[in-house]
Amino acid sequence: MSEGHITTKTENGIGTVTFFHPQSNSMPGYLLRQLAMEIEAVGENPHAKVIVLRSEGEKAFCAGASFDELISIKDFETGKDFFSGFAMVINAMRKAPKFVLARVQGKAVGGGVGLASAADYTLAMNTASVKLSELAVGIGPFVVGPVVERKIGTSAFTNLAINATEWRDANWALQHGLYTDIYASVEELDRAVDALSVKLANSNPEAMMMLKKIFWQGTDHWDTLLYERAGMSGKLVLSEFTVNAINKFKAKA
Repeated sequence: MSEGHITTKTENGIGTVTFFHPQSNSMPGYLLRQLAMEIEAVGENPHAKVIVLRSEGEKAFCAGASFDELISIKDFETGKDFFSGFAMVINAMRKAPKFVLARVQGKAVGGGVGLASAADYTLAMNTASVKLSELAVGIGPFVVGPVVERKIGTSAFTNLAINATEWRDANWALQHGLYTDIYASVEELDRAVDALSVKLANSNPEAMMMLKKIFWQGTDHWDTLLYERAGMSGKLVLSEFTVNAINKFKAKA
């Protein structure tokens, strides 16, 4: 469970937070907590004017929760604690006094869709399909639900949550507002991320902070809501249905 890492770099007013896990950038609990802390730290860093969230590798932006950790959960508190990791990251992105740009270079699943939704501006590859797979393993997108629904609307969120085994392509994500722009190559994506980051790093930080507060108005209750939702997942992950479903998914992998 010690695999994976988070790296942070601040340069020319741009704070870049990068995460990696060898299993398609799936996220165990310790990495989620570290990611939340790094985002909070960059948010407080006076030398960073904008935050860029990205992951390493080419195939997957984030595959969501670590199945290895999910299958090891044996009690409610451990389950709630694990899913609270996603709540911590989403709240860190929401509360950061700076715009968060997400660079989505590959597929996003479950919690990965939550991270893409929690960014203020998301740029992606045209191959970056999305899927909320939670129901397929007997849980549900409870923690990420509020941020995904806020981003793409109730109808599109319902679509993803119910049809949990089907991918939606990048064009679908663009049409529904999850992605702001999509690109045909990594080089084009990186140029766009760099250009917008530089532009924002030279913009008025006070104005951006005020805009950020306006964008996220009405979400203060998420400090408690997302942790309540983590409890829902923490309960369901113990069920026989979920244990069997996760084992089937792992066997296919």
